Amino acid sequence: MDEPGFDLDSFPPATRADWLGLVEGVLKGSAYDTRMLTRTPDGASLDALPERRRDAAPIAGRAAGAPWKVITRIDHDDPVTANTQMLEDLNGGADGISLVFASSPYAGGFGLPARFEELTATLDGLLPDMATVRVEVGAFQGRDIALALARLFETTDPAALDLRFGLDPIGDFAARGAAPIDWGTLSARLGQTVMALRGRGLIAPMVRADGRLHHGAGATDAQELAAVLATALAYLRALEAAGLPLDEAARSIEVTLTADVDQFGTQAKPRAFRLLWQAMLEACGLAPSPIALHMETAWRGLTRHDAHVNLLRGTIAAFAAGVGGAESLTVLPFTQALGLPDAQARRLARNTQLILMEESNVHRVADPGAGAGAIEERTEKLAAAAWELFRDIERAGGMVEALESGSWQARLNAARAVRAKEIATRRLPLTGTSEFPLLGAAMPAVLAPARRRAAPAPAEGALMCEPLKDERLAEPFERLRAAAASTAPRVFLAALGTAADFTPRASFARAAFEAGGIEAPGNDGFTDMAALVAAFRASGARIACLCSSDTLYAASAAEAATALKAAGALRVYLAGMAGEDEPAQRAAGIDAYLYAGIDLVAFLNGAQAILGIAQGVEP
Repeated sequence: MDEPGFDLDSFPPATRADWLGLVEGVLKGSAYDTRMLTRTPDGASLDALPERRRDAAPIAGRAAGAPWKVITRIDHDDPVTANTQMLEDLNGGADGISLVFASSPYAGGFGLPARFEELTATLDGLLPDMATVRVEVGAFQGRDIALALARLFETTDPAALDLRFGLDPIGDFAARGAAPIDWGTLSARLGQTVMALRGRGLIAPMVRADGRLHHGAGATDAQELAAVLATALAYLRALEAAGLPLDEAARSIEVTLTADVDQFGTQAKPRAFRLLWQAMLEACGLAPSPIALHMETAWRGLTRHDAHVNLLRGTIAAFAAGVGGAESLTVLPFTQALGLPDAQARRLARNTQLILMEESNVHRVADPGAGAGAIEERTEKLAAAAWELFRDIERAGGMVEALESGSWQARLNAARAVRAKEIATRRLPLTGTSEFPLLGAAMPAVLAPARRRAAPAPAEGALMCEPLKDERLAEPFERLRAAAASTAPRVFLAALGTAADFTPRASFARAAFEAGGIEAPGNDGFTDMAALVAAFRASGARIACLCSSDTLYAASAAEAATALKAAGALRVYLAGMAGEDEPAQRAAGIDAYLYAGIDLVAFLNGAQAILGIAQGVEP
């Protein structure tokens, strides 16, 4: 049977005015600006219905149809195991590896030893001209590692090597809080190292401006881009001073950016940075040239509890980075926050990217967001905000001076404080941690448990600054869970009335308390105060939370609170906001109210304190 013809041209064109007319009907008199505009952490106002940009040109990082490179972490401190992991990754579809040394600020307590013999054992069997090799090192060991790798691969055609040494002295300084020599000497040494490596015939980018440290310390997207651009400019000047032509110096620099679960923000980030890079080159009198851009999924977004949700976070971030134009990408294994990932977690990290490319084909179009109003608007506003921050850094003397003075740390601390409040109030929810927690769920297996990230030892040097410290978003709730783990505390949900009366607030209260490790078993509800008191005494709980409708609260909350206090409850909470009955409820024994938007971290800390649980336990 023949299908009838389907002519898209028969539909009348829809204008923005047509769409806005439909929106007005849904808003029912509400102001468009209050309901349909959102603000980013950088202060940009985004329209929910931006116009299509029909004349927008692609901002592509890869050629059309070219896949990005899948890069995996090699961070095991045993060379034999690290070698096994490397070969598994490369044979399993990875295009390259990141050698994470123990001195790297991203090593997390593990990492490769910086000795030539162990390095040789780790890389045994690697075909260096067939894979990208990225180096992640800190503590100003980059020069030594780079020379060791150049020596190790000296029998391979240097022009065939994609060997990224990751020299990043400003990042080393920011992570440690001290540098052994002044910036002028460090800068000259960086230039000398690059010239020496280029003298060996190596041509891949050798210097790295890395945004991950800033992102982990709380940076917004614009702050991360501004820091990377300012760092890259400092390196550009250093290489030019060493005698490298400016255009060759630009090609010797690569950048690393962070990919997180803000899909459109992550998609816009590499596009915005390429605009910034071209603007900086133009200001330097250079013709436009591409920048090698690697991305890695966000460390600060990983959670320890319900860790399988990290698979979803990694997928969203990988998708956004891929369609945004990243040339290479590392997806952190979903158990990275728990310790050293096992083979299964590493395989899932690889295959997340391989499925996106080989089954979903998301790499087939260069810059698929080009022309989409939302992506173009986000890109332009992100680039504009980052450019102004970059200019502020340069007016202050540059990235090193901004770190040394503490002005940069102050910006990051302010951004982190805003985000911490959003986490605590659950305006920024963390599935499996602050929302829908699963008490008692087994942790996935890891090869070795996480080691506490030691704070940088007090150091002295020619340069000093407050070190940038990373913290995952989930850590405040994870500390609560860790503190409660040894005592298994419990709250009694005093559900009043029928299921229709108490279920919404009982479900809300259960999730809230269990986010802090306080078990909140459900029940069938109570209409009799004697039965309520008997159930509380039988529960073994020492605190209680009333859960019901506003109507029943008005009729029974005060009586129930008085009965529970008489039965020994140390604290009685009410799930809901305080209303006109608050004075009477307080007098009857209700101590606090639990409602949406409350600082839940502070609330749970208070509940744990009442229960005698030691505070400040590390997850």
